[in-house]
Amino acid sequence: MEGVFFNVNNGFLEGILRGYKSGLLTPSHYASLTQCETLEDFKTQLSATDYGNFLANEPSPLSTATITDKATQTLVDQFNFLRRNSVEPLSKFLDYITYGYMIDNIILLITGTLHERDTHELLERCHPLGIFDTMPALCVATNVEELYQSVLIETPLAPYFRDCLSAADLDDMNIEIIRNIVYKAYLEDFYNYVSAIGSTTAEVMHSILAFEADRRTINITINSFDTELTKEQRAKLFPAIGRLFPAGNNALAKADDIDQVRQACENVGEYRSFFDNNSAAQINGDLGDFGVAAQLEDRFFRMEVHLNKLAFLQQFQYGVFYSYVKLKEQEIRNITWIAECIAQDARDRMHDFIPIF
Repeated sequence: MEGVFFNVNNGFLEGILRGYKSGLLTPSHYASLTQCETLEDFKTQLSATDYGNFLANEPSPLSTATITDKATQTLVDQFNFLRRNSVEPLSKFLDYITYGYMIDNIILLITGTLHERDTHELLERCHPLGIFDTMPALCVATNVEELYQSVLIETPLAPYFRDCLSAADLDDMNIEIIRNIVYKAYLEDFYNYVSAIGSTTAEVMHSILAFEADRRTINITINSFDTELTKEQRAKLFPAIGRLFPAGNNALAKADDIDQVRQACENVGEYRSFFDNNSAAQINGDLGDFGVAAQLEDRFFRMEVHLNKLAFLQQFQYGVFYSYVKLKEQEIRNITWIAECIAQDARDRMHDFIPIF
């Protein structure tokens, strides 16, 4: 019965989305791409996939940045088609997906304003999924106070800023702390929204958002080592959701090194494997905190891909729309990595991408 009502409003779009998903690059596509000698060959191989002739009008010599921008635009066009044809509550769900990108864009504009840069130039660097109709109005602001007031009026993110930060905070706080405070509010709000939707959507999205919250908690902890951020301030940046919450979060708030981070994560079986080989390598002096963080980031991406693939095993739920965007983003990162290796003739590292299938 649930499927009957779901398909009335969303069946067409879910069918379109699963069609998009079937167009993701396969192992044979990646095998062909990694054998390319030049970016022109790379362009030819990509034209045989669902990307088609998306680079046909680009002049030579082709750059990696152009490939990334055009591939991202492909995702944006697909997302916008889904968004234009959606109705509540799917349309609101798709809005929530864009809020993460909006946060990054607004933080970029805040950074530009603090450093007295031309914010109109920064608009070109904003992620297209995080662009909203009133965004140009933010560029009128000449100082942080004006920008803060504009954000409260002109953007969907107003509740996150209003409840968590003041204009003075934007001037005094480290920009990454501001980003984490706002993102924490966004994740918790998104989690509550999918909980209100309930059913299979809540089940699928809870696991994905819980992992995203835990990943941010672990990254914040590691990145705060040897900085001026106090343990009390660190704890306030942790999202109040996730499989590590609350006991793991409390332990991470007190952690002083990577080994204590590993101990805090041991109670979650899937996270235990993230730290395999890291402790031994650090003891032997092979890795510093930065090296461990880099290895963790790679494993986080692999886990993210795994969870988003699992979402497609369930039907009659909105989680697949979120998961497709994340899988497509990973594919674009893979394409960028391979293209960069070709451009720099670093063929020995060409296979260091994260396959989706």
